[in-house]
Amino acid sequence: MKLLRVGPAGQEKPAILDAGGGMRDLSGRVPDFAGPGVSLEALEAIRALDPATLPLIAPGARIGPCLAAVPNFHAIGLNYARHAAETGSKPPAEPILFTKASSCLSGPFDPVVIPKGSEKTDWEVELGVVIGRAAENVSEADALAHVAGYCVVNDVSERAFQLERGGQWIKGKSAPTFGPIGPWLVSADEVPDPQALALSLDLNGERVQDSDTSDMIFSVRQIISYMSRFMRLLPGDLIATGTPAGVGMGMKPPRFLRPGDVMELRVEGLGQQRQQAVAAP
Repeated sequence: MKLLRVGPAGQEKPAILDAGGGMRDLSGRVPDFAGPGVSLEALEAIRALDPATLPLIAPGARIGPCLAAVPNFHAIGLNYARHAAETGSKPPAEPILFTKASSCLSGPFDPVVIPKGSEKTDWEVELGVVIGRAAENVSEADALAHVAGYCVVNDVSERAFQLERGGQWIKGKSAPTFGPIGPWLVSADEVPDPQALALSLDLNGERVQDSDTSDMIFSVRQIISYMSRFMRLLPGDLIATGTPAGVGMGMKPPRFLRPGDVMELRVEGLGQQRQQAVAAP
């Protein structure tokens, strides 16, 4: 299943793609896609519906973030071998965990706002994992049974706020619009191997990130199992699993977003995003 949310910002309604790619309205039939609304049980209820019987949404409607809200927006740092190398970092011995403020969620085609005072706003295409069943002390063998689905994430990052201002990375990861997700939440049954997905990002039409998830240092299975040793993962939690090489910080000289720049992101089977960078009002 490919689930999405359609409508003006703050007024989105849940929807599903039908066999022909049409958007079908799920409002009134299921809860919005957040927390228990994306549990494995909730997805089974949606799977029992026939999309052809649901109202068709007119093409061209705005697609919002595929999740209405998240209990937690987790992320993994330096999780691609070639990305760690381009930053001059040693590959981590254990997953590097950090969080993004949930208020950074944004639609896949909405503008990315460069914050006031920013000089180093950067791009990061990532595979997003949405938890569908509470996970605590789960084994790697059982980890994927706790996944509701997957989505494209742009882990937009302000590098000076992240790395030069002291404290934790969250400051550079959490500005409004720094978390575009979607266009779809793709159910886990459509992604048989999350370690075999191509992902890329184009900046102003030039391919700058081009890799696949086999370059991850820690797999999705390992990440979920590892995190569940330290916390309870909840239905609706979102995990951004790291970015491949090609970020602006790793270029020589470094290249950061300027107003008017256009990012186009894709993860195999999960759809595409497009955002234009704009200056803060």
